[in-house]
Amino acid sequence: MNIINLLNYGSRELQGNNITSYKIDSELLLARVLRKTREEIIINSEEKVSDKKTQEFFNLINRRSKREPIAYIFKEKEFWSKKFLVDKNTLIPRPETELLVEKILKFFPNKRLNILDIGTGTGCVIISILSELKRSKGIGIDLSQEAIKVAKLNAIKHKLTRRVIFKKKNLEDNFNKKFDLIVSNPPYIMKKDLRNLQDDIKKFEPKLALDGGNDGLDVIKKVIYKSIKLLKINGILALEIGNGQYKQVSKILRSNNFILKELVKDYQENIRCIISTLKN
Repeated sequence: MNIINLLNYGSRELQGNNITSYKIDSELLLARVLRKTREEIIINSEEKVSDKKTQEFFNLINRRSKREPIAYIFKEKEFWSKKFLVDKNTLIPRPETELLVEKILKFFPNKRLNILDIGTGTGCVIISILSELKRSKGIGIDLSQEAIKVAKLNAIKHKLTRRVIFKKKNLEDNFNKKFDLIVSNPPYIMKKDLRNLQDDIKKFEPKLALDGGNDGLDVIKKVIYKSIKLLKINGILALEIGNGQYKQVSKILRSNNFILKELVKDYQENIRCIISTLKN
């Protein structure tokens, strides 16, 4: 078979399984198999493909047809113009979280910071921040030891092992230092809503990184309460939240002596991140 035949086959199979991004996914999967760019396979659409590569492509199309995310198939995801290793133990980095990184960097241009990333997952947030703030150091913590393994590999990949430490740690544990910046993208989905998530998320992404408890605020509250003890004077808490949670989370912050400094909207104009600091 040639490239165009395979692309058409892949698109039909994915569309038949209700994959809305069927065309681009088919192109991405075949490009991966052939070790070419999407542009190259489109330009060379009449090129013949070996039986071995054809079978590899069929296997990947079958996996994607079962709703396995492209990021897990490729074992990587781009974030902040960098490629991060991902696996079934880590949440897939989202473009909306890049907005949080962007806002943090505007608050702290060229500063020397001690940073804590709570619920670090792949480590993409703290690694991205540290890649820009060359004089800063940080710690990333997560409840999942398997996620910590992935984060450590990403620190090696991005040559940041001297400036970031990743640990399996619970918020109830003791910390022996305070931080200029605490950043967190915690689980914030209400338990009853987990069943309504897309199959790509529900069937494949780790529940530990999604389940925010009955009201979606269980972990958010813990992060806020711990930050009271761990933030330095004038330190910043940068928190990603779910749709519709702004009023509840801002109320919790204010009732715990935090001042809201900035709100960050996502691409759908929903308030996605809250930047706050403790009153002196």
